[in-house]
Amino acid sequence: MSKANAIKTFRDLLSFLTIIPLAKTDEFVFTSARNMWLFPLVGGLIGLCGAAYFVAAGFVLGFLLGLVNSVVAVPVGLLVGVLASAMTLAFLLVFTGFQHFDGLVDLGNAIGIKRVEDRREIAHRWVVTGKGAFLAIFVEFAAVAGLFLLNGYVAVLALVLAEVLGKLAMVTIVWRGKPSHQGLGARFIGDAKRKLNFAAYVSAFVLGFVLLGVAGLLVVCIAVLFGLFMEGVGNRVFGGVSGDMIGATNEGARALTLVLIAVVSVLYSVLFSGALLL
Repeated sequence: MSKANAIKTFRDLLSFLTIIPLAKTDEFVFTSARNMWLFPLVGGLIGLCGAAYFVAAGFVLGFLLGLVNSVVAVPVGLLVGVLASAMTLAFLLVFTGFQHFDGLVDLGNAIGIKRVEDRREIAHRWVVTGKGAFLAIFVEFAAVAGLFLLNGYVAVLALVLAEVLGKLAMVTIVWRGKPSHQGLGARFIGDAKRKLNFAAYVSAFVLGFVLLGVAGLLVVCIAVLFGLFMEGVGNRVFGGVSGDMIGATNEGARALTLVLIAVVSVLYSVLFSGALLL
């Protein structure tokens, strides 16, 4: 890959996965599909942005709530943890353009409807049902809770890995799945089925081990299994993989990663008298 093509590919990937408008043509969607093996690396960059926001939010909130606490007693530590976690997940949703979150809502809207055709139809409508709202809120709340339970640099590392594995789960469901219907999503899935996608797993396992050691490797394996699980869900709900399923997979994998790392961290702390995860 030439330097010019590498720059274009990176620019197109950022345009596809975030709200940063770097792509110069509409071909960025298919450039992204052909280069899905780079998704975990771009996810790591997104995670770094989220981690930086989390640290900055914690610092600012700590300062402001410290001032408030000098006047009236407030649980500064608790409030900083809750607010910084919620604000960081909100930042990630905005930074990724709510496109994955929208898929989560559409999946919830479709669950429980009898006919596959009706499920596909409601997923394409601009509507939020009670089921869609519940699923989206539940998943994002789980992500916030997982992040809240993490402390210090482990939270920072978890945020980076969560975005890496959200993208790895997307690679898995696309590489493994068949399109639910003909359209833009089907063309994307067709372009994405390349043997080079194997490199996505290599990079994710390397990053998982570097960031969180053996625990990181375990979480990577679970993220891959989650991608396969979501492919099965897509087959049952929509008759295949759709853009909504790909987006929902990203959101679910992020939340699952944060919760799993939080559980491991808490258990480790309890078993080893407050020792850190690594």
